Amino acid sequence: MRALARKFPLAALTAALLVAGCGTNVVNPVTGRTERSAMSLQQEVAAGREGHQDVLKEYTVVEDPKLQAYVSALGHKLAAQSHRAELEWHFTVLDSPEVNAFALPGGYVYITRGILAVMENEADLAGVMGHEIGHVTARHGAQRATRQQNAGFGVLAATVLGAVLESRGMSGATESLGQASQNVAAGYIASYSRDQELQADQLGAEYLSRNRYDPRHMIDVIQVLKDQELFAADQARAQGRQAPSGNSWLASHPSNDQRLQRIRDEAAQLTGGQTVDENRAAFLQAIDGMGFGDSPSQGLVRGQQFLHPTLDIALTAPAGWSLQNGAESLTVMSPQRDAALILQPVPQKAGTVHADILRAWGAEQGNTDTRTINGLKATHFSGVRRNAQGQRGNAELTLVTSAKGAVYALVYAAKDAQTLQARRAGLAQAEDSFRALSAEDRRAARPWKIALRAFPAGGFAEMAKGSVLTEAQLKLLNGRYGGEALPKTGERVKTVVAAP
Repeated sequence: MRALARKFPLAALTAALLVAGCGTNVVNPVTGRTERSAMSLQQEVAAGREGHQDVLKEYTVVEDPKLQAYVSALGHKLAAQSHRAELEWHFTVLDSPEVNAFALPGGYVYITRGILAVMENEADLAGVMGHEIGHVTARHGAQRATRQQNAGFGVLAATVLGAVLESRGMSGATESLGQASQNVAAGYIASYSRDQELQADQLGAEYLSRNRYDPRHMIDVIQVLKDQELFAADQARAQGRQAPSGNSWLASHPSNDQRLQRIRDEAAQLTGGQTVDENRAAFLQAIDGMGFGDSPSQGLVRGQQFLHPTLDIALTAPAGWSLQNGAESLTVMSPQRDAALILQPVPQKAGTVHADILRAWGAEQGNTDTRTINGLKATHFSGVRRNAQGQRGNAELTLVTSAKGAVYALVYAAKDAQTLQARRAGLAQAEDSFRALSAEDRRAARPWKIALRAFPAGGFAEMAKGSVLTEAQLKLLNGRYGGEALPKTGERVKTVVAAP
């Protein structure tokens, strides 16, 4: 959760670059075929340039010039051998723990530090970046923006919102959009077709080959996604939750099993000739010391604790409940995933008087109680609220003023009234834990960093003794979760430690 709440500028995007008419004929640089498009090649570049500014408002860029330079140099090397080498390409590392990457039309590619952490070498990273470059060269963003044109959605809005929200999965849509806009964005997110994803995989392998990397590294990239799925499923079962049915992509995307088989076939056709070294040493050196997990500027999840040193707030999830730290909110989710307490900052323009905030929020008849939570002034409301569209419905929340004077809303959410009552004890327990950071909290809130270590004779179990990660997490971090052969003793591998 950020220090200040920021909403994605949907209205501005929707108003910008609305393309009227039936579009124009454009030759696809990859296929060589003419296709009808809502965006010309020049409009793609303009959309990407404007969209890039909005991405930078939504994400924080990693403040590591050497890492940014390394990723940018690799990206430009790949793009120079792509089907659209003439574009002015831009490559940016984003300060996000998510294992992801995405692209905007016109040559804007984004890599999260989360996906950098789980790559094993430069060739694997090149596969990820080649895939995203492939989305741009094959004009996939323009193609799906063209489909959205018929729905009356702005081309730039479709292109930028789709890429950004897709990078987070469906859950990200709820952080940035109202319900009406969610429906539009959700339809757009799903519009990367199976064929487009598979084509981007194929292009990633081709760009690896053109740069003399072994194209079979695309197989390693897909395997990383499969290992993430396997780990998530194992964690869910260990916690008594239902295992996820698929990966973070929408159901319309090809499964990683399908992608793995297709890319094996493609790589087999491309493999041949001399290949360059996978450049593992240079890659590891580039990410040594890189932040891992949540960023202190957005709050840290440490087990059942949420700690935000900048905002001076903390909260503890009940046993069995999970914490989901989003860009604009923190969600404390019940084990059954049917109820949640949502922590959100109240915009500064709403003021600091609880009664005024509730009135502006639309609170009508109901019960309002003043209370104190760990020495902090709080107001609980339960009753009827009228939303901006004039619709009335039951609502419940607590406003709390932090030690720094900022106001936060703790919103109760459940699938129905019966579930809300059944989960009320857990919701109240989470709410009652809201507090200013204690000295112990601040010690636990040290950021985590990637560190390189020689692989010990005792394996990952021995490494875990000096790491903040478990043995299983270290295996996942080093590409060994799926049962791959262990590193050789003395080989440099990745671990995660708390910063001093």
